Amino acid sequence: MKNKMLKGIAVAVITTLVIACQPKKDDAAAAPVVDKEAVKAELQTMESAFADAMNARKADGIVYYADDATSYSQNKPPLVGKDAIYKSVKEEIDGMEAGAKISYTGNEVYPSNDGNQAVELGSYKVVDSTGTTKSTGNYMALFEKRDGKYICIRDMGASDMPKKKEKK
Repeated sequence: MKNKMLKGIAVAVITTLVIACQPKKDDAAAAPVVDKEAVKAELQTMESAFADAMNARKADGIVYYADDATSYSQNKPPLVGKDAIYKSVKEEIDGMEAGAKISYTGNEVYPSNDGNQAVELGSYKVVDSTGTTKSTGNYMALFEKRDGKYICIRDMGASDMPKKKEKK
C-alpha cells in the first residue's frame, strides 16, 4: 500500500513538473517578428518621395511628417508642428539653386521590437545641375506607425560641410 501511494505521489509530481515546464503557447505568439529590411525599404520609399517632391519644387507634395512632429535643424529653434516644418521646407526649396537636386539615403534602421516605432540614420546630398556635390550631411528620424503606416514624429539633420566664414 505504501509503494502504491509513493508511486502515485511520484507520478503526480512528475506530471506537475512536466506541465509546469511547458512554454505557454501565448508567449510564442506574443513575440512579433519585425522584418528590419522591410522597414528599411518602407522608410527609404518615404525618403525618396520626400526628395522627389523637393526636386519638383512642390512642398505640398510631401507626405512625411505627423501633425505633432518636431524637427531640429542647425542654427534655428525647433520647428514644432507639421505646418511650421512645411513652411521651413518651402523656404528651403525656394532657396535651392536652379537645377539642384537632393537625395536622401537611409543607412541604418532600428525598429522597436513590436515594429510600432523605428529610428532611421541617414545621409543626404545636394548636387548642382552638373552633378557636382554642393552639400552633404546626415539626419536622424524617429517614425511611429499610425494607421498602419510610418510617419515621422521627430527628426534632426546636420551638415557635414565646413561652416562658411561670414564676410565682415
